[in-house]
Amino acid sequence: MDTPVQPNISSAQEAEANGGYRFALISLTTLFFMWGFITCLNDILIPYLKGAFNLSFTQAMLIQFCFFSAYFIVSLPAGMVVSRIGYQKGIVLGLAIACVGCLLFFPAASSQIYGIFLLALFVLASGITVLQVSANPYVTALGHPKTASSRLTMTQAFNAFGTTVAPFFGSYLIYGATGEHGGGTPSASDVQVPYLILAASLLLLALIFMYLKLPKLNHTSASTGVFKGGAWHHKHLVLGAVGIFMYVGAEVAIGSMLVNYLASPAVGGLSEAGAAKLLAYYWGGAMVGRFIGAVVMQKISGGYVLAFNACMAIALILLSLSSTGDIALWSILGVGLFNSIMFPTIFSLALHQLGKDTPQGSGILCLAIVGGAIIPLLQGMLADTIGVTLSFLLPASCYLYIAYYGLVGSRVSHINTTEK
Repeated sequence: MDTPVQPNISSAQEAEANGGYRFALISLTTLFFMWGFITCLNDILIPYLKGAFNLSFTQAMLIQFCFFSAYFIVSLPAGMVVSRIGYQKGIVLGLAIACVGCLLFFPAASSQIYGIFLLALFVLASGITVLQVSANPYVTALGHPKTASSRLTMTQAFNAFGTTVAPFFGSYLIYGATGEHGGGTPSASDVQVPYLILAASLLLLALIFMYLKLPKLNHTSASTGVFKGGAWHHKHLVLGAVGIFMYVGAEVAIGSMLVNYLASPAVGGLSEAGAAKLLAYYWGGAMVGRFIGAVVMQKISGGYVLAFNACMAIALILLSLSSTGDIALWSILGVGLFNSIMFPTIFSLALHQLGKDTPQGSGILCLAIVGGAIIPLLQGMLADTIGVTLSFLLPASCYLYIAYYGLVGSRVSHINTTEK
């Protein structure tokens, strides 16, 4: 597979590039916002379509399975395409594909066939995967390598802003102003309007990015495939890929199950619409934490911050599971605050000192996002067998691994830096 590598510019161009970099980063934040917004809507779709189609938790979690499996399937061809057409055209392509995915929600709702919804989600996620493959390396390249983690954390904060406002948007348009289904019964057709609005927004963004003047950073092609080559010799990268798998899986699994968990009498006893709005606190915590983390990690090692946040996430989950009422409700929502810096920090730590193997390493990390497909599905199976509450022990175990990676697994060994 051919993949894009870290771009380089000459020192003579540095002054001019700084201004272009600033404008490019501001422009890219809109993309991070958009795919965060779209991803979070899945958390509202799951309980809604579960009711509309009378699904089990396992069947409902196929929404996340189809969505996040696109990262595993599409990342490789996406990297090949982006390496040939460049970052900016890759962004436009990703937006266009995501737009098509949103439009597919109209025939899916009209036919009332769950399988077509799953297809629409896969196409939508395929477009977002192309965006991820284009935008994440672009952001890390737009500035000094030492501040790449902080820079990516800052842009990811706008991703979290999208996930924060999405619950209000989705809850209002899907459940209505009263928080009830039309006619009192959930109907799959209620999702048509929100996704048609998203399709129009994505099309507008694609047109804007088609004509924006962004820095034309040089990139070259590497001949090594993702499944073979030098990157696999870097132990901290391989362990980091597992960390990405665990983190995305845990974050998505918790968000996917939150509406049902908060609706249980022992926790909040809320309606689905009321619980959906509270998702904003879970994702809003991630947004606030990323802004804080971008500053904190200028002074404190990313590995230590990562381990601390993982331990806090475990503590909050266990507190919620052993409590009832407001304590159970707010402690589980508080996990979002400590999720905040995990993805960009693991991503940056895993790519540290990879040199020429960086593009291959980036591809491996993108594949690991498939954790968002596997772990929520496993939690759905657990919820069907041992109950929703105890199923949260699965994401808690994922955070345990992330704490290990922050303290031990992220260290770059001497072999990694010399074995080329």
